[in-house]
Amino acid sequence: MLALSGPGVRFELFGYRTGLTMFRWSAYAGIAAVVLSAICLLRPNVRARGVMLPVIALLVGALAWFAPFQLQRQASGVPPINDITTDTANPPAYMTASVGYPGEPFAKQQRAAYPDIQPIVLALSPKEAFDRAVRAAESMGWEVVGRDAKAGTIEAVDTTKWFGFKDDIAIRVRAEGAGSRIDIRSKSRVGRSDLGTNARRIRAYAERLN
Repeated sequence: MLALSGPGVRFELFGYRTGLTMFRWSAYAGIAAVVLSAICLLRPNVRARGVMLPVIALLVGALAWFAPFQLQRQASGVPPINDITTDTANPPAYMTASVGYPGEPFAKQQRAAYPDIQPIVLALSPKEAFDRAVRAAESMGWEVVGRDAKAGTIEAVDTTKWFGFKDDIAIRVRAEGAGSRIDIRSKSRVGRSDLGTNARRIRAYAERLN
């Protein structure tokens, strides 16, 4: 179940809800495997016939339990939001889709959880900053699906590694003083919580820009 949960969603063999259910239930199966393996290893008559199979079952069971446990641990440490931006007052808009920002409830949770998510200011002209922003997006492996140098807007899509979820990214480049300000917004298409993925993505992008 664990091995199929992500690739099954990525290659559209079943829906993401089914994949997440399989991912969750693999933890329960893993716990059962660990318990049964431990019982077998404690029985002398089983050990006399060899311990290789129970040990393998214990290790595989522990792995099947640990991956969902780690994901749940991540979820409990971040707010249940999936739309993160460097400008909560006036977030970058998406060019190819009408996606409204959730507003102050998301903004308040974001500011409390991710105070470091701030606009990126570069000592470059808007044109130079725009070119750098495009190159940084491409170097991140994102699919750049729209760009407008005159408006200073870029739109991209990033695909998560395991489940293949599509996350939308909007970037805005504006003049600020003698330099430029870059704002970015990253939003998950599915799910209530992003497990901190969008904030990590924005941080990584900011590092590429600076």
